[in-house]
Amino acid sequence: MTVPGAMVMFCLTPNDALVDCEVDRAVQCGSRLRIGKMVVIRRAAGDYARKINAGYRATCEPLMFLGADDLNFHSGWFEAAVAKLGPGVGVVGTNDLGSPRVMRGEHSTHSLITRQYADEFGTIDNKGSVLHEGYPHEWVDDELVGTAKKRGAWAMALDSHVEHLHPNWGKAPNDVMYQQQATRMRIGHNMYTQRRKLWM
Repeated sequence: MTVPGAMVMFCLTPNDALVDCEVDRAVQCGSRLRIGKMVVIRRAAGDYARKINAGYRATCEPLMFLGADDLNFHSGWFEAAVAKLGPGVGVVGTNDLGSPRVMRGEHSTHSLITRQYADEFGTIDNKGSVLHEGYPHEWVDDELVGTAKKRGAWAMALDSHVEHLHPNWGKAPNDVMYQQQATRMRIGHNMYTQRRKLWM
């Protein structure tokens, strides 16, 4: 447990019994975390972003970390990320220990966001959302980072290690979701290219 006392909100897909069971097990184990759970109806496009937005609207924590269930939080990640917050900075990138762009400090696949940033700015065209829900999954983080950079509100914490346990880096087995990545990447890239004009 790397952030004692944190509030963890799980936004689940209906009928995902395996994940639901794991969340319930974490609650029953007497974790020091405050755990919330909500079911968000799955959509073909924008499912990840939709869940993030639902979690944002259902909570009131001053800081939000955006991620899925394939992460390994290294000790000290939170302190290193928080250290990058300062005047005007509302989005802090963490090091996923896999993506070359991330490890060069240019990008972030998982970010710590202040509620103030989300409330005041939101996406480039929707103040009430953290992420744009039109992306299948990939490229949604490119828009988040791109808009935050344009606003002068982004910082990178290379010493904040939130390891992405992804098959692309040999850290997890391939499954159906990962096998669909190439198709999602193409669709997401097209959407990113169109939307990039909004902040560039």
